[in-house]
Amino acid sequence: MAQRILVAYTTQKGSTAEIALAVAGELEKTGAAVTVADMTTPSLVDGYDAVVIGAPVYSGRIAKDVAFFARRHRDALARIPVAGFITGIAPVYPKAGDMSGFIRKFEAALSPVRPVAVTMFAGKLDVARLSFIERGMARVLKVPTGDFRDWVTIALWARDLPQKMGLPAVPTA
Repeated sequence: MAQRILVAYTTQKGSTAEIALAVAGELEKTGAAVTVADMTTPSLVDGYDAVVIGAPVYSGRIAKDVAFFARRHRDALARIPVAGFITGIAPVYPKAGDMSGFIRKFEAALSPVRPVAVTMFAGKLDVARLSFIERGMARVLKVPTGDFRDWVTIALWARDLPQKMGLPAVPTA
């Protein structure tokens, strides 16, 4: 029987949602039955064998939805393996903050749940989707803009998740 995995994400500009879909696609290749859902919509975690949580970092903060989701589903998440990823500009613009610090903040937002795997991916900073103030700040701070997502790295991380989560992989034909 296929493992049921929920990929729950929150996004502000869409980049994290696209990464969540890519993670789900890789998990499906392992034979898992994957559901992708915005964590801000009411959904049950019960019935899943594992959960992957994805969230962006903006202005040095992890999206508040992560802590809310973790609290709301604390009991269910405590019974299954959880992994997570965060997205942001820090991997390509170190002035934005220390990646390991963001990972610690993400893990703290999930507490008391202890994820089996957490990583940070470079995201996409699309000038067209920024507000006037955000564009001005990016220009003043010389923040690089563009799509910095490394789809190969994302795919490799996702392919390793079933093993890290202790789930049997059943490759599709």
